Amino acid sequence: MEKIKKLGKVGYYIFFGALVFVALVVVVSAFPIQGNIQIKVVESGSMEPAIKVGSVALIKPVSSYKIGDIITFEGNFKNAKGQKVPTTHRIIEMRVDRGNPIYITKGDANEEPDSKEIPQSQVIGKVYLAIPYLGYAIAAARTTYGFLALVIIPAAIVVWDQSGKIWGEIKRMRAKRKEDSEPPREETSENTV
Repeated sequence: MEKIKKLGKVGYYIFFGALVFVALVVVVSAFPIQGNIQIKVVESGSMEPAIKVGSVALIKPVSSYKIGDIITFEGNFKNAKGQKVPTTHRIIEMRVDRGNPIYITKGDANEEPDSKEIPQSQVIGKVYLAIPYLGYAIAAARTTYGFLALVIIPAAIVVWDQSGKIWGEIKRMRAKRKEDSEPPREETSENTV
């Protein structure tokens, strides 16, 4: 029984840690800071197998890029809301035009290189890490119902659970204080003549 309790406690802390991580990733991806790490959800398969659809890509700007780097740049694509969607592809060639680097990119799964050359000014950053499948949770958490299901409801459960533990501890402390403040009772014998 003790092992089950210990396992439950470990599961609880893993769940809580994952909840905090997803909430942090949602907040960071919703409010990107220029020049800092950005988090993007990969929505196409152009970089498979290196980066799978539904992955989360951690992107950081660097001072220079080289052939072979996977970069994210301002693309020509727009989503259903009309917002520009960045593109993540690998640099396959580069040249310098009037002192400014220009990159030729290609998705690993694409047959041909991208038709548009990318000046360094349009590069958002280099992909340092791609975490498969986490993007699905992030994308879901960005919707109202997904945010409720993945963040608010689990957070409310954690708060409720912790509140119950705090209330139980307060009751225990009050009972102990009451017990300590009462004078000791004298035992009477029922066998007196």
